[in-house]
Amino acid sequence: QAQLVESGGGLVQPGGSLRLFCVGSGRTFSKTSVGWFRQRAGKEREFVAAIKWLGDGQLVAHAVKGRFTISRENAKNTVWLQMNSLTPEDTAVYYCAYQTTGLDLYPDPAYYASWGQGTQVTVSS
Repeated sequence: QAQLVESGGGLVQPGGSLRLFCVGSGRTFSKTSVGWFRQRAGKEREFVAAIKWLGDGQLVAHAVKGRFTISRENAKNTVWLQMNSLTPEDTAVYYCAYQTTGLDLYPDPAYYASWGQGTQVTVSS
């Protein structure tokens, strides 16, 4: 599977919003679940959200539930992560990746591959 490419990061004030984009390629994108993860400075990579290949199932981490929404449009080979009510604790590099196995959605990064290079999100006043 081709590598995914993330974009949309930037600097935003607390309480603001950002939309991240994860773009794939090839026929496999529309048939593969995709997950978003983030890595804060000095911390391990942590799960944020994932979406099934048809978009008919989502899994969202407790830390961002109610603030972040994941969606996809296979015709555009794109998965979005809409982030609202951002706080400084959301500052991190955000990555997307393909889920490589399983029919359900999993928060363990070991289930994912073809990681992008990440996009930096900084929440600061």
